[in-house]
Amino acid sequence: GFLISIVVLLLAIPIPGWVSTTFSMVGGIVTPMSLIYIGIILADAGLKSIHFDRDSILALIGRFIIAPAVMIIILKLFGGSMPKLESSTLIIQAAAPGLAVLPILVGQNHGDVEYATNVVTTSTVLFVIVVPILMQFV
Repeated sequence: GFLISIVVLLLAIPIPGWVSTTFSMVGGIVTPMSLIYIGIILADAGLKSIHFDRDSILALIGRFIIAPAVMIIILKLFGGSMPKLESSTLIIQAAAPGLAVLPILVGQNHGDVEYATNVVTTSTVLFVIVVPILMQFV
């Protein structure tokens, strides 16, 4: 689908309105459906399954410390005269929680769904704490 869409965009092929509407509707349900899936996995495992092992901590450090730091460096080097609001938005987005569809993708590839769910859940919960701290630096 991605490759077809690139070809359609590059060749400026017109798309009928009903096709565009259908794709928009399907795209709009991806995140809610993945969150329902995460909820089902959590319900099966229980909230006690959320834990902070070495791998989870490394993933959270990468998400909340390394990714924003890399974005800050990129903006300092190449941001030039970018307005403060836009640069702050990019930095906060770099620290955004793990992709909500990650457990679904991991499940399709026969990976560790519980670990992926743990990372998405903990990063989502901790994001509420990280944003105010990150805003102090920005």
